[in-house]
Formats: sequence, C-alpha cells, structure tokens
Amino acid sequence: MELAYHKIIEINNKRARNRYPRLYGKNSRLPEHSYGGDCYLVEIKTDKGASGWGLGRCNEEIKLKMIGKSVSEVFDPNIGILSPDARCLDFALHDLAGKILKLPVSKMMCDTPLASVNCYDGAIYMNDISPDTRPGGIDAILENCRYDYYELGYHWFKIKVGRSGKWMEYNEGLKRDIDVVRAIHKEFPDAILLVDANDAYTTDSLFKFLDGVIDCNIYWIEEPFQESVEGFQLLREYLAKHSPKTLIADGEFNPDLPLLMDLAQKKLIDVFLMDVEGYGFTNWRSMMKTVNELQISASPHNWGQKLKTHYSAHLAASFQGIDTIEGVPDLTEGIDFDDYQLKDGYLWVPDKYGFGMDMIWTHSIS
Repeated sequence: MELAYHKIIEINNKRARNRYPRLYGKNSRLPEHSYGGDCYLVEIKTDKGASGWGLGRCNEEIKLKMIGKSVSEVFDPNIGILSPDARCLDFALHDLAGKILKLPVSKMMCDTPLASVNCYDGAIYMNDISPDTRPGGIDAILENCRYDYYELGYHWFKIKVGRSGKWMEYNEGLKRDIDVVRAIHKEFPDAILLVDANDAYTTDSLFKFLDGVIDCNIYWIEEPFQESVEGFQLLREYLAKHSPKTLIADGEFNPDLPLLMDLAQKKLIDVFLMDVEGYGFTNWRSMMKTVNELQISASPHNWGQKLKTHYSAHLAASFQGIDTIEGVPDLTEGIDFDDYQLKDGYLWVPDKYGFGMDMIWTHSIS
C-alpha cells in the first residue's frame, strides 16, 4: 500500500487569519462575532516529499508519537485516523493521504462522489441590532442578503432569531424575529429559509414565532430550545399540524450524543449538526452510517471558517444524507480557495488531490 512507504518526518503548527466581508453581528447568545480571527493549522511532511495540512494544532507529545511512523500506521483511507492520538491531525492526514494516493478526499471516500453540493448562507446575523452604537435595522439584514445572493451566489439563507430576553424586550424581540424573516421572504421569494435560535426560545415563544412565519416555507428550525424529549415532542406535533415539511435540526452546541440518538430514534429530530472540527472528520465518516440507518439527515456545523465548509463539502459529496452544508463567507489569508466555486447555491468540489486547497503562506508557531 502506497501510504506504507511514506514515513512522517515533520509536523509543524501554523497560524492564519480569516477575514469576513462584513461585521457578523449578534446571535441570541453572543455579542458581535467580529470581522474574523485566527485559526490554527497543522502541516505534515513525509520522507518521500509529500505534505498535507488542515485545521488543528499538535502538541509536542503527539508529535513525538507520530514522527517516525508510516502514514498507514496512523491512517486508513477507508476509515480515517486510526488512533485518538491522531485527532489533531485528522484533516491534515486526510489531505496528505489524498495527495499521496492522487485522489480528492471525496474520491478517497466514494468511487463516484457528487460534483457539487447544496450550500446555504450561514452569515445572516442580527445586524439589525449590531453594533450597539449604530444598529442597521432590518434594511441592514436585507443588504447582507442581497450581497450574499447576487455577489456570492447563495440561494439559501440561515437566519439568526431569538432576540427576546438578552437583547430586546420579549414582545418587541419576538416581533422583530418575525419581521426579519418575513422581510427576507418577501424580497427573496424563491430563496429557501432556515432559522436558528441557538436555544433561545421556549416552546411558547417558538410557537408564536412560527405562527408568524408559517407561510414562509421554513426549511428547518435549528436549536429552538434546550433539547428534551418532551419539548421536541411538542414541536413535532406542532409542525405535523402546521408545517409538516419543516425539519428539526440540532446538535451543534455542546452535543449530548446519547440524547440526540434517542431523539432521532423517536423521530423527534431530523438533522444532526455536530461541528465538523469539534466532532471530527473521521467521526463524521463513521456517523454517516448511523445517520442513514436512522433515516435522518446530517449537516455538519461549519461556522467560523470557510475551511470547514470545504471539508463538509467532501463529506456531502461522498455520503448520502447530507442535503445541504453551512457556507461561511470569508477569506483566509495565505490559503488559495479558488478551485471551490459557489454557483446558484451549489458549491462545486474541485477535482484536486487531497482537500484541493493550497497553503501559500502562514505564520509558523510552536
């Protein structure tokens, strides 16, 4: 096996900075998400001159365990990483193996992956109330949607809701949530809308919100409130009566996997959302079998980095059950994303080895 002939000789930590095209404002839990931030990358080199990289950071103890091993000792193309010690190298090893095998990661996981995958816009934050010193009102959100639709190519919008309590008085915040969704639906009647409350609602406030947007054809409601069998049973009953095509999506924030499994088995959740980095790429590969057995869907959480969107694109291209992925409009300094193209709401996955992204320059760190 070709991976057995490559021995790991060097592992380097890197730092890069990603930049958003605008201020991403509040959600129901957090203040302004800023204009971007640092991200940590790890690069692996072999004695045959191959290299791969990805999100992650590797400490000295793990480096010492990995250096000197063949790639096949720590990675299997049919599985992913073979040891918890390699968790920080999950993306980098997938990238490295793809380059050694001369395959895109998607083709390493699937003989006939999709060429493109549906990708929604995850950047519609509460810019009507951000920043505090100069909030933009609903017009600011509509302008964000116009830019992302016409300039970037997104046709699906995920809208942050849940203004009541933390940011606005209850009735005022609930009305604003409804008004924002209705304004976007009016201006973009052909766009598909998703809503994300980040656990801010109660069942009562959620149903009042949904009553106000029920004719907007909401694709999914994400993290409506803290997960529970009782709450999700009430939500399922409400949706069955008023909006049977709307899906329930959950699992992004601090996921309780046994509870999520229980909810899925009881048909009270439709989409798993664990973060592609936090949960892990290899774990997601394994989870997709369970997703299909449960006859639900998945959509790995990608927020914060376009790199994560591109990783999830390979999963979605390779496995049935990922109907859409989260898009993060940003640029990462020193990383060439040019071979990924978003057109008419679909992200085209490049037919390049590994993850198909080039690291041009980054800052080395310990």
